[in-house]
Amino acid sequence: MIDLHTHSLFSDGELVPAEHLRRVEILGYSAIAITDHADSSNLDFIIPRIVQAAADLNKYSKTQLLPGIELTHVPPEQFAELTRRARKLGALIVVGHGETPVEPVRPGTNRASLEAGVDVLAHPGFITLEEAKLAADKGILLELSGRRGHSLTNGHVAKMALAAGAGMAVNADAHGPGDFLTAKMAETVALGAGLSLEEYGRIRTGMAALVARVAG
Repeated sequence: MIDLHTHSLFSDGELVPAEHLRRVEILGYSAIAITDHADSSNLDFIIPRIVQAAADLNKYSKTQLLPGIELTHVPPEQFAELTRRARKLGALIVVGHGETPVEPVRPGTNRASLEAGVDVLAHPGFITLEEAKLAADKGILLELSGRRGHSLTNGHVAKMALAAGAGMAVNADAHGPGDFLTAKMAETVALGAGLSLEEYGRIRTGMAALVARVAG
């Protein structure tokens, strides 16, 4: 199991990184990214703390903690610069908070995230085929969300991703201990979006490849 989109108490989550990591280690995860919500005001506060947590905790855990960030509700015009700043600060996974239908995300955010070269476009809502093709060209994973509300358009996202040849990720968008996906529930999210077990297998392979690439 891998999850590339979760939150700690450094934004709106409930757990310190140590408990966050231990909870998913018990569930058999091989890697998890903490990607707390950020804009230009707190990027430099959050990322160094998750980087430090990863340095301290990875020596003792079977699950690899990946420091990351989720650029959330930022103006599309800021995505490129904030993505660069996030990577310079040590974020291994940059998530773009996509145009979910349950939040007033600015139009153009999906495209701006993709053009900026994020690693994962979270809950991208009614993403267009053109945007999905851009994700495919850049190797950006489109998220199938396990979170209530954001999951409403999983079927559409899967359809666009398959049509464009884009990779996907199944993520919990966990904010607390009850949100983490078990292996069976992650599979259910994928199958519920209309995918086959074979297609879900390719998702898992793609997520593992991303972790291997960024973690070196």
